[in-house]
Amino acid sequence: MNKTPIFARSIQYLDPMKIQKSTLKSIAELIGAQYVGDPKFPITGLNEIHKVEAGDITFVDHPKYYAKALNSAATVVLINKEVDCPEGKALLLHPDPFDAFVRLMRHFRPFEPQTTPISESATIGEGTLIMPGSFVGHHTIIGKNCLIHPNVTIYDHCVIGDNVIIHSGSVIGADGYYFQRRNEGYKKFESFGRVVIADDVEIGALCSIDRGVTSDTIIESGTKLDNHCQIGHDSYIGHNCLIGAHAAIAGVTRIEDDVILWGRVCVNKDLVIGTGAVVLATSAVDKSIEPGKAVFGVPAQEVKKQWREQAALRQLPEFLKEYYKTHQQ
Repeated sequence: MNKTPIFARSIQYLDPMKIQKSTLKSIAELIGAQYVGDPKFPITGLNEIHKVEAGDITFVDHPKYYAKALNSAATVVLINKEVDCPEGKALLLHPDPFDAFVRLMRHFRPFEPQTTPISESATIGEGTLIMPGSFVGHHTIIGKNCLIHPNVTIYDHCVIGDNVIIHSGSVIGADGYYFQRRNEGYKKFESFGRVVIADDVEIGALCSIDRGVTSDTIIESGTKLDNHCQIGHDSYIGHNCLIGAHAAIAGVTRIEDDVILWGRVCVNKDLVIGTGAVVLATSAVDKSIEPGKAVFGVPAQEVKKQWREQAALRQLPEFLKEYYKTHQQ
């Protein structure tokens, strides 16, 4: 175990799925695919469509998303249909791009079994305390002056900043909830990304923060989570947010700075909660929220509108009583 001090802020945005530079031909041979393009075409990363950049492979297996993938920043598209190759890109042709992409991720980031509670490859900062019963995985980085309470599990490749507190029973870096339905059942899309937690964050007891599938799940500095919170894969939570107990945030959601989610709030996937927004307890958010808005209800809507509607509903029985009384005369 390396006890060298580390600062998460300096590395937290490095792409976790950058790979040793490979060629189009070598990747095609690895997964049994045909290719379109220069055999020496360089490949430097693997990413899902919402995270791709130049040098990356992404995959697409449904006609609905062909155009999006082919026109994305990805340099190489793994696809299950012969199509015209966009200028400056290359194609990998495979009958099952989903399976082929997972095979690539397993190849470049294979599972590493562990027999000790704290991996020898983990880096733990000066002044950090890890209580009995906790587990720290391979290649994980924990900053200075952190307190990891008993029975916390921190999976491989996680990055945790300085002055972070994680309470008992929390799990950092479990797989994202990502499955593709097949005739024979559900096919798991394994997670190969990370969880990145910045400085001065506090994670309550029995929370679960899933790692990104091919990128990062990020919690920025100063944010505080109560107990029993669930953060889905590839989500982003900004600076100085408050997340109440039993909140559930689905994957690929962006929560900007200074947001408050009170207890038992549910947030659907792929949404943006704007800076300074407040979501009152027991609400269910199914649409993005503008900055500074306060919302409430199921589905969540602007607070004053929701209260007016609830006030009207409370008056409905008396209104109907008077209505029927009048019309029966």
